[in-house]
Amino acid sequence: MEHRHHVVILGGGFGGLAAAQSLKGAPVEATLIDRRNFHLFQPLLYQVAAGWLSPANIASTLRVALKRQKNARVLLAEATGIDVEKRQVILSDGQIDYNTLIVATGSQHHYFGNDRWRAIAPGLKTIEDATEIRRRIFLAFEAAERESDAARVEALLTFAIVGGGPTGVELAGALGEIAHDTLKHDFRAIDPSKTRIILIEGGARILPTYPEELSTKASTALKKLGVTVRVNALVSDISVDAVTVKQGESLERMPCHTVTWAAGVQASPLGRAVAKSSGAKVDRAGRLEVEPDLTIAGHPEIFVIGDLANYTHQTGKPLPGIAPVAMQQGRYVAKVIAARIKKDRIAPFHYRDRGAMAIVGRASAVADMGRLRFSGYFAWLAWLFVHLVNLIEFQNKVLVLVQWGWYYFSRNRAARLIVGGAGSKAACGEDAAGGNR
Repeated sequence: MEHRHHVVILGGGFGGLAAAQSLKGAPVEATLIDRRNFHLFQPLLYQVAAGWLSPANIASTLRVALKRQKNARVLLAEATGIDVEKRQVILSDGQIDYNTLIVATGSQHHYFGNDRWRAIAPGLKTIEDATEIRRRIFLAFEAAERESDAARVEALLTFAIVGGGPTGVELAGALGEIAHDTLKHDFRAIDPSKTRIILIEGGARILPTYPEELSTKASTALKKLGVTVRVNALVSDISVDAVTVKQGESLERMPCHTVTWAAGVQASPLGRAVAKSSGAKVDRAGRLEVEPDLTIAGHPEIFVIGDLANYTHQTGKPLPGIAPVAMQQGRYVAKVIAARIKKDRIAPFHYRDRGAMAIVGRASAVADMGRLRFSGYFAWLAWLFVHLVNLIEFQNKVLVLVQWGWYYFSRNRAARLIVGGAGSKAACGEDAAGGNR
């Protein structure tokens, strides 16, 4: 039996899965390796954190996604490095040979040297992150219901979100709806509408990658939901019961028991392991610098895509770490591999920017589609459509559509279960070691 070209793909996220699926029909054997057995639709993680959706609604097992693709298989394993000389991926429990390697292991939270904040202010990258944030949010209300000290009640009902990008904005809007709508009649001792939600952004405006007019509209929509937007504000410290913010020359300590981190990401640790083995250059965020065809310099058999790649050949700046970039790069790399086998060549990678959208709240969103910029209800409908179409499984599309419809008409979240953790003290910030970190 003739040995077929073996393509190993590290990471089952948007880029890795797109590459694997795009290799269907190519004369190769593809092996997709991930330490999780599912593909996660990360743009909807905040809806799990807010109780709109359950984790299973936004995840699809990788084996199901590739079950009809006979030239692809899935391995549940963790890659720790590569041996470029032997063309082997080093796994935590073995190794696997490759002819071509695609590295798509994504990114992780970046606390800018303040890693002790990690347990106090979880980010939003995984299902565990989302369920932990949901647990902390709803337990804060439960703890406030039992609290007799007014100052402590105010601190328990204060929520801080660090970072005014799309994730921070969407989570802030969701929290505003929880406090001022969903929980309106659920408690007897507290008034959820008195909840303080503070969105802290270090730059001059939220959604800094969007046009200024859309940032302004998003800020206005958030204020209607009871969210206080603080711009030009830098977090200098986070403790279990407060956030300290520097704005200009002044420092302000705000009592707060629930903090969420949405301020920065860095490349996965595998990036530096690949750089050490291959000699590739990495930037400050740990991303690997790649050639116009997304390969590493001197190693045409190694491709790097998605959040792990620093691709500056199109605009002079790295492409944004968003799903459309990763998916387009995955499809492109599959075409390059197929072309090489045929002894053909294709043009360098070119990202087609089809725009960006961010949801602010119920029936409210902003959309930047190049020359077309709009906000409000129609932007919200466009956001719903785009995200629904991009979910992997048909079953997930149906379930999410039903849940969205139920929430829209009833204003009730179906996934408000408090699960995991050691109890309300950990959730409310009294035990920095609490949670499932």
